[in-house]
Amino acid sequence: MKRDSEWVQPGSATEPSRPVSTPIYQTATFRVGEDNEYDYTRSGNPTRTVLEEQLARVEGGRHALSFSSGMAAIATACALASAGEEIVACVDLYGGTYRFLSDVASRNGIRLRYVDTSDPRTHESIFESRPRLVLVETPSNPFQRVTDLDRLGRLASESGAIFAVDNSLMSPYLQRPLDNGAHLVIHSATKFLCGHSDVTAGVLVTNDERLSRQLSFHRNATGSALAPFEAWLLARGMKTLPLRLERQQQTSRRVSCYLRSHARVTRVHYVGLADHPGRETHERQAEGYGSVISFETGSLARSEAIVAALVMFLPTVSFGGVQSTVSLPARMSHASIPAAVRNGRAFPEDLVRLSIGIEHEDDLLSDLEQALSGG
Repeated sequence: MKRDSEWVQPGSATEPSRPVSTPIYQTATFRVGEDNEYDYTRSGNPTRTVLEEQLARVEGGRHALSFSSGMAAIATACALASAGEEIVACVDLYGGTYRFLSDVASRNGIRLRYVDTSDPRTHESIFESRPRLVLVETPSNPFQRVTDLDRLGRLASESGAIFAVDNSLMSPYLQRPLDNGAHLVIHSATKFLCGHSDVTAGVLVTNDERLSRQLSFHRNATGSALAPFEAWLLARGMKTLPLRLERQQQTSRRVSCYLRSHARVTRVHYVGLADHPGRETHERQAEGYGSVISFETGSLARSEAIVAALVMFLPTVSFGGVQSTVSLPARMSHASIPAAVRNGRAFPEDLVRLSIGIEHEDDLLSDLEQALSGG
Protein backbone atom coordinates (compact mmCIF):
# COMPACT_ATOMS: atom_id res chain seq x y z
CA MET A 1 0.00 0.00 0.00
CA LYS A 2 2.84 2.40 0.75
CA ARG A 3 5.02 2.08 -2.35
CA ASP A 4 6.84 5.36 -2.88
CA SER A 5 6.09 5.33 -6.61
CA GLU A 6 2.42 5.79 -5.84
CA TRP A 7 3.08 9.04 -4.05
CA VAL A 8 5.35 10.80 -6.54
CA GLN A 9 3.65 13.34 -8.79
CA PRO A 10 5.79 13.36 -11.92
CA GLY A 11 4.26 16.43 -13.55
CA SER A 12 2.49 16.34 -16.89
CA ALA A 13 4.13 13.91 -19.27
CA THR A 14 2.16 15.48 -22.13
CA GLU A 15 3.96 18.81 -21.76
CA PRO A 16 6.85 19.17 -24.25
CA SER A 17 9.12 20.64 -21.57
CA ARG A 18 8.24 17.87 -19.06
CA PRO A 19 7.86 20.10 -15.97
CA VAL A 20 8.34 18.56 -12.54
CA SER A 21 5.43 20.62 -11.23
CA THR A 22 2.23 20.26 -13.24
CA PRO A 23 1.30 23.59 -14.85
CA ILE A 24 -1.83 25.44 -13.77
CA TYR A 25 -4.15 25.71 -16.74
CA GLN A 26 -5.88 28.80 -15.41
CA THR A 27 -8.28 29.11 -18.31
CA ALA A 28 -12.04 28.82 -18.60
CA THR A 29 -12.06 27.85 -22.26
CA PHE A 30 -9.81 26.07 -24.75
CA ARG A 31 -9.35 26.43 -28.48
CA VAL A 32 -11.56 23.75 -30.00
CA GLY A 33 -9.99 21.33 -32.44
CA GLU A 34 -9.83 17.66 -33.31
CA ASP A 35 -6.53 17.29 -31.49
CA ASN A 36 -7.78 18.85 -28.22
CA GLU A 37 -9.91 16.87 -25.77
CA TYR A 38 -10.67 19.98 -23.72
CA ASP A 39 -13.15 22.74 -24.49
CA TYR A 40 -14.41 24.18 -21.18
CA THR A 41 -12.88 23.91 -17.72
CA ARG A 42 -16.18 22.99 -16.07
CA SER A 43 -16.10 19.82 -18.19
CA GLY A 44 -12.36 19.14 -18.14
CA ASN A 45 -9.02 20.74 -17.41
CA PRO A 46 -5.48 19.31 -17.84
CA THR A 47 -4.40 20.29 -14.31
CA ARG A 48 -7.43 18.55 -12.86
CA THR A 49 -6.84 15.51 -15.08
CA VAL A 50 -3.33 15.03 -13.70
CA LEU A 51 -4.65 15.38 -10.14
CA GLU A 52 -7.41 12.84 -10.72
CA GLU A 53 -5.02 10.32 -12.24
CA GLN A 54 -2.93 10.61 -9.08
CA LEU A 55 -5.98 10.36 -6.82
CA ALA A 56 -7.17 7.20 -8.53
CA ARG A 57 -3.72 5.64 -8.27
CA VAL A 58 -3.18 6.30 -4.58
CA GLU A 59 -6.70 5.09 -3.69
CA GLY A 60 -6.24 1.94 -5.76
CA GLY A 61 -9.08 2.82 -8.13
CA ARG A 62 -9.53 3.36 -11.86
CA HIS A 63 -11.62 6.52 -11.88
CA ALA A 64 -11.38 9.64 -9.69
CA LEU A 65 -13.34 12.88 -9.77
CA SER A 66 -12.48 16.03 -7.84
CA PHE A 67 -15.03 18.54 -6.59
CA SER A 68 -15.20 22.06 -5.19
CA SER A 69 -15.76 20.68 -1.66
CA GLY A 70 -16.25 17.49 0.28
CA MET A 71 -19.96 18.24 0.50
CA ALA A 72 -20.14 18.63 -3.29
CA ALA A 73 -18.65 15.14 -3.56
CA ILE A 74 -21.13 13.73 -1.02
CA ALA A 75 -24.07 15.42 -2.74
CA THR A 76 -22.99 13.90 -6.05
CA ALA A 77 -22.68 10.45 -4.50
CA CYS A 78 -26.16 10.79 -2.99
CA ALA A 79 -27.51 11.78 -6.42
CA LEU A 80 -27.07 8.11 -7.36
CA ALA A 81 -30.28 7.54 -5.37
CA SER A 82 -33.58 8.64 -6.93
CA ALA A 83 -36.92 9.61 -5.41
CA GLY A 84 -38.50 6.64 -3.68
CA GLU A 85 -35.16 4.91 -3.09
CA GLU A 86 -33.39 4.64 0.26
CA ILE A 87 -30.04 5.76 1.61
CA VAL A 88 -28.76 4.05 4.75
CA ALA A 89 -26.06 5.94 6.67
CA CYS A 90 -24.10 5.22 9.82
CA VAL A 91 -25.32 7.01 12.94
CA ASP A 92 -21.96 8.59 13.76
CA LEU A 93 -21.74 10.91 10.80
CA TYR A 94 -20.20 14.28 10.00
CA GLY A 95 -22.73 17.03 10.77
CA GLY A 96 -22.64 18.45 7.24
CA THR A 97 -23.47 15.04 5.77
CA TYR A 98 -26.36 14.62 8.20
CA ARG A 99 -27.65 18.09 7.28
CA PHE A 100 -27.52 17.30 3.56
CA LEU A 101 -29.27 13.96 3.95
CA SER A 102 -31.97 15.18 6.33
CA ASP A 103 -32.63 18.65 4.91
CA VAL A 104 -31.86 18.28 1.19
CA ALA A 105 -31.98 14.65 0.04
CA SER A 106 -35.14 13.96 2.03
CA ARG A 107 -36.93 16.80 0.23
CA ASN A 108 -36.22 15.07 -3.06
CA GLY A 109 -38.21 12.03 -2.01
CA ILE A 110 -35.28 9.91 -0.85
CA ARG A 111 -35.93 7.74 2.18
CA LEU A 112 -33.30 7.84 4.95
CA ARG A 113 -32.33 5.41 7.65
CA TYR A 114 -29.52 5.71 10.20
CA VAL A 115 -27.92 2.53 11.54
CA ASP A 116 -25.05 1.77 13.92
CA THR A 117 -22.92 0.02 11.31
CA SER A 118 -20.17 -0.57 13.88
CA ASP A 119 -22.44 -3.31 15.30
CA PRO A 120 -22.18 -6.38 13.02
CA ARG A 121 -25.61 -7.50 14.22
CA THR A 122 -27.18 -4.68 12.20
CA HIS A 123 -25.55 -5.49 8.88
CA GLU A 124 -28.01 -7.96 7.39
CA SER A 125 -30.99 -5.84 8.44
CA ILE A 126 -29.55 -2.89 6.49
CA PHE A 127 -30.30 -4.60 3.19
CA GLU A 128 -33.78 -5.92 3.97
CA SER A 129 -35.30 -2.70 2.61
CA ARG A 130 -33.17 -2.87 -0.56
CA PRO A 131 -31.35 0.49 -0.15
CA ARG A 132 -29.83 2.13 -3.19
CA LEU A 133 -26.85 3.55 -1.28
CA VAL A 134 -25.14 2.61 2.00
CA LEU A 135 -22.87 5.36 3.34
CA VAL A 136 -20.45 4.85 6.23
CA GLU A 137 -17.46 6.48 7.88
CA THR A 138 -14.84 4.24 9.42
CA PRO A 139 -13.37 5.16 11.77
CA SER A 140 -16.26 7.55 12.24
CA ASN A 141 -16.04 11.21 13.14
CA PRO A 142 -15.82 11.98 16.04
CA PHE A 143 -16.32 8.74 18.03
CA GLN A 144 -14.03 6.51 15.95
CA ARG A 145 -16.54 3.69 15.64
CA VAL A 146 -15.27 1.01 13.27
CA THR A 147 -17.32 -0.70 10.56
CA ASP A 148 -16.29 -4.06 9.11
CA LEU A 149 -15.78 -3.10 5.47
CA ASP A 150 -15.29 -6.64 4.15
CA ARG A 151 -18.57 -7.88 5.56
CA LEU A 152 -20.62 -4.86 4.63
CA GLY A 153 -19.08 -4.75 1.16
CA ARG A 154 -19.94 -8.39 0.56
CA LEU A 155 -23.55 -7.90 1.66
CA ALA A 156 -23.87 -4.77 -0.45
CA SER A 157 -22.67 -6.54 -3.57
CA GLU A 158 -25.06 -9.43 -2.96
CA SER A 159 -28.00 -7.05 -2.60
CA GLY A 160 -27.11 -4.73 -5.48
CA ALA A 161 -26.63 -1.69 -3.23
CA ILE A 162 -23.89 0.87 -3.79
CA PHE A 163 -21.49 0.82 -0.85
CA ALA A 164 -19.81 4.19 -0.25
CA VAL A 165 -17.13 4.86 2.37
CA ASP A 166 -16.06 8.29 3.58
CA ASN A 167 -12.31 7.76 3.99
CA SER A 168 -11.45 11.33 5.06
CA LEU A 169 -10.25 10.37 8.54
CA MET A 170 -7.73 7.81 7.27
CA SER A 171 -6.73 8.92 3.75
CA PRO A 172 -5.58 6.33 1.17
CA TYR A 173 -2.19 6.19 2.84
CA LEU A 174 -3.73 4.25 5.73
CA GLN A 175 -6.88 2.68 4.31
CA ARG A 176 -8.22 1.73 0.87
CA PRO A 177 -11.88 0.75 1.10
CA LEU A 178 -12.06 -0.30 -2.56
CA ASP A 179 -9.85 -3.24 -1.60
CA ASN A 180 -12.50 -4.28 0.94
CA GLY A 181 -15.53 -4.24 -1.33
CA ALA A 182 -16.54 -0.57 -1.38
CA HIS A 183 -17.91 0.64 -4.69
CA LEU A 184 -17.23 4.30 -4.00
CA VAL A 185 -14.72 6.15 -1.79
CA ILE A 186 -15.35 9.71 -0.63
CA HIS A 187 -12.84 12.25 0.66
CA SER A 188 -13.04 15.70 2.04
CA ALA A 189 -9.70 16.52 0.41
CA THR A 190 -9.69 19.72 2.46
CA LYS A 191 -8.26 17.59 5.25
CA PHE A 192 -5.42 15.08 5.07
CA LEU A 193 -5.08 14.91 1.29
CA CYS A 194 -4.34 18.63 1.12
CA GLY A 195 -2.86 18.88 4.59
CA HIS A 196 -2.24 22.63 4.65
CA SER A 197 -5.71 24.09 5.31
CA ASP A 198 -5.58 26.16 2.12
CA VAL A 199 -7.85 24.17 -0.21
CA THR A 200 -11.53 23.27 -0.06
CA ALA A 201 -12.01 20.15 -2.18
CA GLY A 202 -13.78 16.81 -2.40
CA VAL A 203 -13.00 13.51 -4.14
CA LEU A 204 -14.88 10.45 -5.37
CA VAL A 205 -13.01 7.32 -6.47
CA THR A 206 -14.46 4.15 -7.99
CA ASN A 207 -13.50 1.11 -10.03
CA ASP A 208 -16.91 1.00 -11.69
CA GLU A 209 -16.90 2.70 -15.10
CA ARG A 210 -20.70 2.99 -15.16
CA LEU A 211 -20.72 4.75 -11.80
CA SER A 212 -17.91 7.00 -12.94
CA ARG A 213 -19.89 8.09 -16.00
CA GLN A 214 -22.97 8.83 -13.89
CA LEU A 215 -20.98 10.85 -11.37
CA SER A 216 -19.09 12.71 -14.09
CA PHE A 217 -22.33 13.63 -15.86
CA HIS A 218 -23.81 14.98 -12.62
CA ARG A 219 -20.66 16.98 -11.84
CA ASN A 220 -20.64 18.56 -15.28
CA ALA A 221 -24.37 19.30 -15.15
CA THR A 222 -24.15 20.99 -11.75
CA GLY A 223 -20.78 22.69 -12.28
CA SER A 224 -19.23 21.39 -9.06
CA ALA A 225 -15.79 20.45 -10.42
CA LEU A 226 -12.60 21.57 -8.70
CA ALA A 227 -11.01 24.71 -10.17
CA PRO A 228 -7.50 24.53 -11.75
CA PHE A 229 -5.60 26.43 -9.05
CA GLU A 230 -7.15 24.37 -6.25
CA ALA A 231 -6.37 21.21 -8.22
CA TRP A 232 -2.73 22.28 -8.42
CA LEU A 233 -2.59 23.07 -4.69
CA LEU A 234 -4.15 19.71 -3.82
CA ALA A 235 -1.71 17.81 -6.03
CA ARG A 236 1.15 19.64 -4.33
CA GLY A 237 -0.18 18.89 -0.84
CA MET A 238 -0.56 15.19 -1.60
CA LYS A 239 3.17 14.86 -2.24
CA THR A 240 3.88 15.16 1.49
CA LEU A 241 0.99 13.02 2.76
CA PRO A 242 3.14 10.05 3.92
CA LEU A 243 5.64 12.32 5.70
CA ARG A 244 2.92 14.30 7.44
CA LEU A 245 0.89 11.30 8.54
CA GLU A 246 3.85 9.36 9.88
CA ARG A 247 4.79 12.31 12.10
CA GLN A 248 1.18 12.99 13.10
CA GLN A 249 0.52 9.37 14.04
CA GLN A 250 3.70 9.14 16.09
CA THR A 251 2.62 12.11 18.18
CA SER A 252 -0.98 10.88 18.36
CA ARG A 253 0.09 7.69 20.07
CA ARG A 254 1.73 9.70 22.86
CA VAL A 255 -1.13 12.18 23.12
CA SER A 256 -3.82 9.48 23.34
CA CYS A 257 -1.95 7.63 26.11
CA TYR A 258 -1.36 10.88 27.96
CA LEU A 259 -5.03 11.83 27.81
CA ARG A 260 -6.22 8.42 28.96
CA SER A 261 -4.03 8.63 32.05
CA HIS A 262 -5.07 12.18 32.98
CA ALA A 263 -7.36 12.63 35.98
CA ARG A 264 -9.44 15.32 34.26
CA VAL A 265 -10.21 13.13 31.23
CA THR A 266 -13.05 10.64 31.63
CA ARG A 267 -12.89 8.91 28.25
CA VAL A 268 -10.69 8.88 25.15
CA HIS A 269 -11.84 7.91 21.64
CA TYR A 270 -8.89 6.79 19.51
CA VAL A 271 -8.77 3.61 17.48
CA GLY A 272 -5.05 3.27 18.20
CA LEU A 273 -5.62 2.51 21.89
CA ALA A 274 -5.18 -1.16 22.75
CA ASP A 275 -8.59 -1.44 24.41
CA HIS A 276 -10.57 0.24 21.62
CA PRO A 277 -13.49 -2.13 20.84
CA GLY A 278 -13.02 -1.82 17.08
CA ARG A 279 -9.24 -2.01 16.97
CA GLU A 280 -9.00 -5.62 15.78
CA THR A 281 -11.39 -5.00 12.90
CA HIS A 282 -9.65 -1.75 12.04
CA GLU A 283 -6.25 -3.42 11.90
CA ARG A 284 -7.57 -5.94 9.35
CA GLN A 285 -8.54 -3.17 6.94
CA ALA A 286 -6.12 -0.32 7.68
CA GLU A 287 -2.39 0.24 8.20
CA GLY A 288 -2.48 2.95 10.83
CA TYR A 289 -4.69 4.80 13.27
CA GLY A 290 -4.70 8.36 12.00
CA SER A 291 -4.20 11.52 14.03
CA VAL A 292 -7.65 12.59 15.20
CA ILE A 293 -8.42 12.03 18.89
CA SER A 294 -11.57 12.83 20.84
CA PHE A 295 -11.95 12.91 24.60
CA GLU A 296 -14.52 13.68 27.26
CA THR A 297 -14.09 15.55 30.53
CA GLY A 298 -17.47 15.03 32.19
CA SER A 299 -18.23 18.77 32.12
CA LEU A 300 -19.04 21.12 29.25
CA ALA A 301 -17.67 24.08 31.24
CA ARG A 302 -14.40 22.22 31.82
CA SER A 303 -14.10 21.32 28.14
CA GLU A 304 -14.77 24.92 27.12
CA ALA A 305 -12.09 26.11 29.54
CA ILE A 306 -9.58 23.61 28.16
CA VAL A 307 -10.24 24.67 24.57
CA ALA A 308 -9.91 28.34 25.53
CA ALA A 309 -6.62 27.70 27.37
CA LEU A 310 -4.88 25.82 24.57
CA VAL A 311 -2.29 27.85 22.69
CA MET A 312 -0.79 25.56 20.04
CA PHE A 313 -4.11 23.87 19.22
CA LEU A 314 -6.10 26.39 17.20
CA PRO A 315 -9.91 26.23 17.51
CA THR A 316 -11.24 25.27 14.06
CA VAL A 317 -14.04 23.19 12.58
CA SER A 318 -11.83 20.99 10.39
CA PHE A 319 -8.93 18.55 10.84
CA GLY A 320 -6.04 16.93 9.00
CA GLY A 321 -3.67 19.87 8.56
CA VAL A 322 -0.05 20.38 9.57
CA GLN A 323 -1.27 22.74 12.32
CA SER A 324 -2.78 21.07 15.40
CA THR A 325 -6.39 22.08 15.98
CA VAL A 326 -9.12 21.63 18.58
CA SER A 327 -12.90 21.76 18.42
CA LEU A 328 -16.06 21.14 20.40
CA PRO A 329 -17.99 19.07 17.81
CA ALA A 330 -21.39 19.64 19.44
CA ARG A 331 -20.88 23.39 19.01
CA MET A 332 -18.94 23.33 15.72
CA SER A 333 -18.60 20.55 13.14
CA HIS A 334 -21.68 18.65 14.34
CA ALA A 335 -23.84 21.60 15.41
CA SER A 336 -26.04 21.08 12.34
CA ILE A 337 -27.31 17.85 13.91
CA PRO A 338 -30.32 18.90 16.03
CA ALA A 339 -29.72 18.77 19.79
CA ALA A 340 -32.56 16.28 20.23
CA VAL A 341 -30.94 13.93 17.73
CA ARG A 342 -27.52 14.30 19.37
CA ASN A 343 -29.06 13.58 22.76
CA GLY A 344 -30.82 10.52 21.38
CA ARG A 345 -27.48 9.23 20.16
CA ALA A 346 -25.73 9.94 23.46
CA PHE A 347 -23.56 12.62 21.86
CA PRO A 348 -21.77 14.26 24.82
CA GLU A 349 -21.72 18.06 24.77
CA ASP A 350 -18.34 18.03 26.52
CA LEU A 351 -16.61 16.08 23.74
CA VAL A 352 -13.32 17.67 22.63
CA ARG A 353 -11.76 16.71 19.28
CA LEU A 354 -8.06 17.14 18.60
CA SER A 355 -6.35 17.00 15.22
CA ILE A 356 -2.65 16.40 15.75
CA GLY A 357 -0.30 18.33 13.49
CA ILE A 358 3.42 18.09 12.83
CA GLU A 359 4.68 20.27 15.68
CA HIS A 360 7.12 18.77 18.17
CA GLU A 361 5.23 16.31 20.35
CA ASP A 362 6.75 17.64 23.58
CA ASP A 363 5.38 21.10 22.81
CA LEU A 364 1.90 19.74 22.17
CA LEU A 365 1.95 17.69 25.36
CA SER A 366 3.09 20.69 27.36
CA ASP A 367 0.24 22.73 25.91
CA LEU A 368 -2.28 20.06 26.84
CA GLU A 369 -0.82 19.80 30.34
CA GLN A 370 -1.18 23.51 31.06
CA ALA A 371 -4.71 23.60 29.62
CA LEU A 372 -5.90 20.51 31.50
CA SER A 373 -4.34 21.68 34.75
CA GLY A 374 -6.29 24.89 34.67
CA GLY A 375 -9.50 23.60 33.07
